[in-house]
Amino acid sequence: MYEKSHHGLLSRPAFISRLTLHVVVAFGLIAASLYAGMLGYHELEGLSWLDAALNASMILGGMGPVDPIKTEAGKLFATAYALYSGLLFLVTAAIVFAPMVHRLLHRFHMD
Repeated sequence: MYEKSHHGLLSRPAFISRLTLHVVVAFGLIAASLYAGMLGYHELEGLSWLDAALNASMILGGMGPVDPIKTEAGKLFATAYALYSGLLFLVTAAIVFAPMVHRLLHRFHMD
């Protein structure tokens, strides 16, 4: 996907295009994860879509749920979703910063 060390540095417009693609992929993962969290809270806890969105976005953002969780299935879902959200933060950060780090390292290794 990236250029090899013996290739020249990617042009600025091509780099901006690559970075934009990475940001779009990261936002897609976040949007899909938010929807999955909303669906879980809506189905397992019986929350309205708006309340489910609030709870899912708060957990996804690392703040914790707003509404108390009543069912055992909801508690298990919230546990798994919170762990998943922490991992998703690391993954999306890696996806967004990978092109920048690669460009920096590629520049250091150019002859």
